[in-house]
Amino acid sequence: MFAVMKTGGKQYRVQSGDTLQIEKLAADAGETVQFNEILMLGGDKVTVGTPVVDGAAVQAEVVDQVKGDKVIHFVKRRRKHGSQRTKGHRQQLTMVRITEILASGGDKTGVKAAIGAGSVAAVAVAATEAKKPAKKAEKKAEAPKAEKKAEAAPAADSEGTKPANLLTEARGGKPDDLKKISGVGPKLEGLLHENGVFHFDQIAAWGSDEIAYMDDRLSFKGRIERDNWIEQAAEFAKEAE
Repeated sequence: MFAVMKTGGKQYRVQSGDTLQIEKLAADAGETVQFNEILMLGGDKVTVGTPVVDGAAVQAEVVDQVKGDKVIHFVKRRRKHGSQRTKGHRQQLTMVRITEILASGGDKTGVKAAIGAGSVAAVAVAATEAKKPAKKAEKKAEAPKAEKKAEAAPAADSEGTKPANLLTEARGGKPDDLKKISGVGPKLEGLLHENGVFHFDQIAAWGSDEIAYMDDRLSFKGRIERDNWIEQAAEFAKEAE
């Protein structure tokens, strides 16, 4: 009785007692392994798999882990200034001795399945890669919690003292042209309006604590004092009178 089995991407015709070298398996010498991809069984009756024969298996004993004959090939790079060299390679192989061919019941023997060393390495790499997204997912899951904590935490008090003369809208619906103050452009004027500042006399009345508060609200630390807003606003307020 013989069998045609597949392992390491190759097909082998084997029968009990045969010794052959196959692509390296993840097994030690003396271990018994089982090949479950049986494509055909031959003998008194021929059975062809579709693509494999259900329940069929080939068992073998691992004799040794060996290396194949050395293969030398020549490498030339014609666009790399005439670079050329020779490379040698010896393929990692496993020597096995076929001990038994099972026409049925191969799925119930409990014998370790023959797995290529490359497949084991690929599974290990895949398992490592699978853990990485999980860690990222955990970090993403933690992010909303951190945001919730941030929302729950009370906002820190702004520096300085909030000016008492802030308004909800300009007096008479006509705000002063705050852009006359050096350093105040359209964007900064809009921020001042959002914070209740529409007139020169409001700015002129600020003290050091009110300046510190507005500096913090406008995100322009030191600009009010550096550009002398108070003095400029006081002059423009007098002109408006």
